[in-house]
Amino acid sequence: MTDTLLPNGKDSRGDSNYFRKGCNPFAQTGRSKVQNQRASLNQEIIKEMRMRAGAENLLKATSNNKVKEMVLLELSYVNANLQLLMGQLEGLNSSVDVYQSSQETANIPLIALGLKETKEVDFSTPFKDFILEHYSEDGNSYEEKIADLMDLRQACRTPSRSEAGVELLAKYFSHLPLVESRFFSPNHQIGIFFTWYDSFTGVPVCQQNLSLEKASILFNMAALYSQMGSRSNRQAAVGLVEAISSFQKAAGILNQLKETFTHTPSYDMSPAMLSMLIRLMLAQAQECLFEKTALPGVRNQFNTLMKMAQEAAKVSEIYDQVHQSMIQTPIKDNVPSLWATISQVKTNHYRSMAHYFVASALLDHQLGPNDDEDQQEKTLSQVYDRLPDGRSPLDILKNRDERQRIGKAHIRRAILGHEEALRIYGMCQHKMDAMQDILKASHQRSLKKHSDNESEEEFTDYTDAPDIISKTEHKAEMEVPATTKVKVTDFFQMLGPLSVFSAKQRWTAPRTIRLCPEDRDLGFTLKGESPVQVVSLDPLCPAAADGLKEGDYIVSVGDTECKWMSVSEVMRLLKDVNQQGIDIQVVSIMDSSPSMPTKSATFCGNLPKTYSMICLAYDDNGKNTKSRKVSKKSSFLSWGLKNKLKSASTLSLPTADPSDGLPWNKTFTSTNANRDSALY
Repeated sequence: MTDTLLPNGKDSRGDSNYFRKGCNPFAQTGRSKVQNQRASLNQEIIKEMRMRAGAENLLKATSNNKVKEMVLLELSYVNANLQLLMGQLEGLNSSVDVYQSSQETANIPLIALGLKETKEVDFSTPFKDFILEHYSEDGNSYEEKIADLMDLRQACRTPSRSEAGVELLAKYFSHLPLVESRFFSPNHQIGIFFTWYDSFTGVPVCQQNLSLEKASILFNMAALYSQMGSRSNRQAAVGLVEAISSFQKAAGILNQLKETFTHTPSYDMSPAMLSMLIRLMLAQAQECLFEKTALPGVRNQFNTLMKMAQEAAKVSEIYDQVHQSMIQTPIKDNVPSLWATISQVKTNHYRSMAHYFVASALLDHQLGPNDDEDQQEKTLSQVYDRLPDGRSPLDILKNRDERQRIGKAHIRRAILGHEEALRIYGMCQHKMDAMQDILKASHQRSLKKHSDNESEEEFTDYTDAPDIISKTEHKAEMEVPATTKVKVTDFFQMLGPLSVFSAKQRWTAPRTIRLCPEDRDLGFTLKGESPVQVVSLDPLCPAAADGLKEGDYIVSVGDTECKWMSVSEVMRLLKDVNQQGIDIQVVSIMDSSPSMPTKSATFCGNLPKTYSMICLAYDDNGKNTKSRKVSKKSSFLSWGLKNKLKSASTLSLPTADPSDGLPWNKTFTSTNANRDSALY
């Protein structure tokens, strides 16, 4: 097997325990235990959903009142079990602690995505049959290559939380377009079903094409990066750099997933959910950038404190956007409530920190003769969008009482923000000691600052502190990792170049032609890259009489395979052919244009979703173009309408009929398209 490691040598029986690099199926970490529990819950959820679907069908079919009562009772039990299972799955998604670093005690925990679970897929029989039927070769000769592909997919179910694990997923992702070109014809389904479970709800989605497979692998790559970022040691600069990079890469992959796969039926990969997750990853990257700035310590200087205030305000602003996304319907019904709580807590926490920094700058520093008056005035004017009571920044800086009054207003607002963060955290069912300790310490620090600057002789001042303008010198940006484009070698390259030997092309079975040169002339010439093609065929030559045709591809000369050979290499084999001649094998390309595209069925929660993806050019003037090669058969729209009762939803476009005046650039959707909430 390729790309394997031997981590533990040999066991007591002398058997080697091999597994792929980047994969550790025997890991007993907290993260792996959570994934095992998630896989188990997914199986229980699909079992209950099948029972519910069967009970609902029986309820529709029966007219016996006693049977209906029994079915309704059973449905109530099944729905109750489903609610319990969904609650347990939400609890697993709320297990933030297992993804944190073991050294993490002084930072607020970060949120990591869980991996999507999938079922095993057996490529062996369908691929062998397709090779025999389509490529006219013995499928058993590719048994080892098929096994390597299956091993690679199996390894991707348990990737290690490292760059090697991401590279493993990227390697399989790079193989998928090659496998799709070889075996997945647009006109013929080979009977392979890919099942993936929703990361948040556990609802299974099943498809026969590779779109769901590709999208799910990309999602798991982003999930791995988020886990790597949350695991990093944020007490060291190196760990913070790793965390920033990981979250930015996670955001980049999620954005690639959002732009590339726009109709994925699994809700955890819907555009709305992906947009929220991208914001979450960038918010956590911005938080780590703030921690990196504060890691060496915040110098007690006016300009430095104001700069940190704006940085903290930026983190609070981004987390507020994340929280607003999480509480929108239907995202709030799928995302763990703990995630929304953490986002809201961080919004208040970092806003309070911003007010604390401004209060410290105003209360602890007075404008002295050696200070740069113009610089401080410029800094203060950039912190506020409006100044209280219409005062100028210079008036506030020079007036000690005014500085004290506004500084105290900021510290009061900081205290209120910390108390709000503690209140929201107190309502959370899942407690995290590290977060609670940080929130309490920040609250006590603000209370101490307030008591140090409070005098009993002073009257209570209710001046409101102005809002702080958010600003950052280092903005978190999406980053697409280079590992998403891994160069791989096609497992099935012996079938021939993909430009000719693919599932989309159809050709005749290999024909044996006897070449007998006349005066060293074979009667034809060769052209093209591999495989070489017969051109300028003399119709009176012996090869033509034996069945050779113009445009045939030569696949072997004698006993030598030449699918990958160039013209010069094939000519070298034919150069020394004697009068007895030599046998060659050729194939002819057949017309493979389909009369009607094949439907791609999706099963989501035991309900079939049918899509038909057709792109037709439409000419407003009714002129025929080369791309409009259609037949006068019944339109695909009428086909979809006749069969709409057989599928839960149908999305289809009609064939281009010049006699019809419909606007072909529009999408026709049946009335059943959005009835099922499982399909966004």
